[in-house]
Amino acid sequence: MVAYVTGVVLIALIFVAMPLKYLAEKPEASAVIGPLHGFLYAVYVLVVLVLGYARRWSIGRILLVLIAGTVPFAAFFVEHRVVADERARDREVTGDDSADRRGQDSVGARD
Repeated sequence: MVAYVTGVVLIALIFVAMPLKYLAEKPEASAVIGPLHGFLYAVYVLVVLVLGYARRWSIGRILLVLIAGTVPFAAFFVEHRVVADERARDREVTGDDSADRRGQDSVGARD
């Protein structure tokens, strides 16, 4: 989830705030969105490091996920892939797909 939020704010910074600042000479948006992205990226880095340590990821995988947070739209694809890989890994370890079913059941229960 942090990757999605960071990705959206990065896209807003690059495609909205920066053009407003440099093309329309209106720096207000970048003055807000820039620091917000910086804070969210710091949270993203912390989450990736904690998750990478807990899940025993390789340094290469951790770096790839971190770099994805700096490329517009990449965070969405990497987040999707990481979630899918980790769910598959959990199924292999436990031999059970109940985690996937719980996620589906909880969504259906709210409807």
